[in-house]
Amino acid sequence: MRRRVPWWVLALLFVVLPVLEIYVLIQVGQVIGAWWTVLLLVADGFLGAWLMKREGTKAWRALREALDQRRMPARELADGALVLIGGTLLLTPGFVSDIAGFVCVLPFTRPAVRTALTGFLTRKFLSGPGAPGYTSRREHAQTHAQTHTQTHAQKQAETRQRPGPDQVVQGEVVD
Repeated sequence: MRRRVPWWVLALLFVVLPVLEIYVLIQVGQVIGAWWTVLLLVADGFLGAWLMKREGTKAWRALREALDQRRMPARELADGALVLIGGTLLLTPGFVSDIAGFVCVLPFTRPAVRTALTGFLTRKFLSGPGAPGYTSRREHAQTHAQTHTQTHAQKQAETRQRPGPDQVVQGEVVD
């Protein structure tokens, strides 16, 4: 079953954020002038590209070191993803996206974003399908309705379990 993105998230990304970017551009243009605003955006783009290259190289080097040491590169992968997301935001014209991009890319702000991202993903994965104890609304309603009609032994007989490491599943390979 596919999970759909809520409509308000799409509205935020494709309506509210561009309108906010345009508003900030206009406000900055009125304060410092149109040409200075354009120059600031171009300089911001070059700075963002340089910073993304520098931090991306560091993240790649840290990932390679973690793999060479045969340890799980969780922090390094998160840093690489944040540099990629931040770099994309930095290359997008606009001051609001640039601020978000700098927060993701800069080495002294990235740990806070990484911690927040890790917490969000942990909550998301531990509460969704496949998580221990997860039941969908339909499964919960069916289980609740069947509670009064089935005994515990009947429920265990109906429950399918994956084979464990000591069990062999018989089958044949078909080319």
